Amino acid sequence: MLIENTPQLGPSDISAGHDCNSNLTSSDDGSNLGYPIMLKNSVDSSDPESLAFDPNSEEIKKVRWKVDKRLIPLLAVMYLCSFLDRANIGNAKVAGIERDLNLQPGEFNTALSIFYVGYVLGEVPSNMALKHFGPRKWLPAVMFVWGSVMIAMAAVKTAGGLYAARFFLGLAESGYAPGPVYIISMWYARNEQTLRVGLFFSASTVAGAFGGLLAYGISHMDGLHGLTGWQWIFIIEGIPTILVCFIALIYLPDFPATSTFLTPTERALTIKRLEVDVGPGVEPNLSWVQFWAAWKDWKVHVHMFIAILHGIPFAALGLFIPSIVQGFGYDHVKTQIMTVPIYAVACFFVILFAYSSDKKKERGFHMAILSFMGMIGYACLVFTRDSSVGARYVSLMVCTSGMYGYVPVMLSWVGVNIGGQTKRGVALALIIAIAHIGSVIGGQLYRNDDAPLYVRGHTVSALLMAGATVSVLVFKWLLIRENRRRDRLTPEEYARESSGTDLADKHPSFRFYS
Repeated sequence: MLIENTPQLGPSDISAGHDCNSNLTSSDDGSNLGYPIMLKNSVDSSDPESLAFDPNSEEIKKVRWKVDKRLIPLLAVMYLCSFLDRANIGNAKVAGIERDLNLQPGEFNTALSIFYVGYVLGEVPSNMALKHFGPRKWLPAVMFVWGSVMIAMAAVKTAGGLYAARFFLGLAESGYAPGPVYIISMWYARNEQTLRVGLFFSASTVAGAFGGLLAYGISHMDGLHGLTGWQWIFIIEGIPTILVCFIALIYLPDFPATSTFLTPTERALTIKRLEVDVGPGVEPNLSWVQFWAAWKDWKVHVHMFIAILHGIPFAALGLFIPSIVQGFGYDHVKTQIMTVPIYAVACFFVILFAYSSDKKKERGFHMAILSFMGMIGYACLVFTRDSSVGARYVSLMVCTSGMYGYVPVMLSWVGVNIGGQTKRGVALALIIAIAHIGSVIGGQLYRNDDAPLYVRGHTVSALLMAGATVSVLVFKWLLIRENRRRDRLTPEEYARESSGTDLADKHPSFRFYS
């Protein structure tokens, strides 16, 4: 069946094996989406063939809102737990973990970096497991593991114990990181994804603010039942993760074709809406053609390069905001509370740029502006080091807003431009993995011999974000050029490039968001 009111290609151009058989007539901005579709999905509906498709109909909006209510709040809470559990070691540092474990110079930074070693090692296998087991089983399982490790961290007595706990925490959390972006790419049209990624990712800024508030309160528990403040941080922030994993096991849906919270008609509408946007998308098994295609795709390589430029300073920032703020002259208790406004402002920018990026169907300029904000913020932290606390505090706000706002736009850029479920999942895992290889380096960026001003760390971060700004703009130009090349294909060239199976985004009718 062909969806009504869509441009039709010849029979040779339509392949049920293709994910993303698009026929975009406006290639630069990703608008005017029109795809010939053959429904592959077997949906139990009274008459799914008769469902006329209008992406702006009230019925479609109601179904999308139903999915939003079920999916986004739960993903956000799960991500809040993830970010809180990985970053609370920064609050533990302020609360005295270095002193109590008698850590030698450099050992705390090693504990930060080793988390990302486990993270990187588990990234690709975990995302393949997500595809195999489904989100409802896999994500709660890894949540239970990392929540248990988080609580157990309160018992560490030595640097070696801290290293082991951080490694296994990273290994467990690697199973969650690419999951939400992958799930969102399976449930939403391309021009709807960035806002949803931004909404769930904004939980990281909420985690930063909430973590600061929580650490402020927990600081007053120091000595209670013979435990230090940092031990209470690990215990109290690990328990909610365990509780949330059981909620997720009950309420988290898998993919549209197998969802049980939608009616048969709602499933048919959801699947049809996605097929009109990205083509037939059911892959009952892993596609090894797409698996290897993800490793060889030049676009994935560019995304990886951009991700590592951002990943190095971003990891350091998330871990060291409490230490940077403490360097402004606050005591360890007030430091915790002063981190809250920084994250609150960042949350606003995350949602603002995610909304704008989807609204305008644009990625490159949004990322360039945000990376430029990060660069300016870091530069101001260097050049205002002898200025008032207020000037440095505002500089840190600008920097944090740019760095956090960048992430959902970057991740959704991958989701909308990589076709094929397997290829998209592997690409996301590779890009997040390489970003966290950068995080291993980032854990070494802010060292005690650079405290309290951290001039060296801020300078390196500013240079990396300058590189990210330039790289994003070059990548945008390359995508526009490729779209225009496909627009100019002759019928013979089109037929040659569209032959084969599992082409995904290599199909000449696919157009990239730039």
